[in-house]
Amino acid sequence: MKNNLLLYLTILSLSSFNNYAQKTKVVSSEDKKSDNYAYIDAVKTYERVSEKGYKSVEMLKKMGNAYFFNEKLDKAAKYYGELCDMTTDLEPEYYYRYAISLKAIGEDKKASENLKKYNQLSGNQIIEEKHE
Repeated sequence: MKNNLLLYLTILSLSSFNNYAQKTKVVSSEDKKSDNYAYIDAVKTYERVSEKGYKSVEMLKKMGNAYFFNEKLDKAAKYYGELCDMTTDLEPEYYYRYAISLKAIGEDKKASENLKKYNQLSGNQIIEEKHE
């Protein structure tokens, strides 16, 4: 009787593991690419709206982030720049992303200024090195 009970519990456990394993979703690289393209299509819509003269803080954040996270740092710098020109009431990470984008396109001085702003707003302490 004990053997039958043990066998029954073993079969039940194995079947439940099998059911759980089949419910997990495998994400292919094609799915990721299509998600990425959908994101870029939304940004193109924002660009058309922006060209017609309508710009908002939220829209510029979304456009800058979309280009930043898709490694199009030249365009990210453009929209983060417009964002910083529009308002100074931003979360620190926008200054950081703007600094990274500027650094990537060779605007080191402006990148350094925005990185300092990021550090001030986020409470980071900076130890300056003296170059001799």
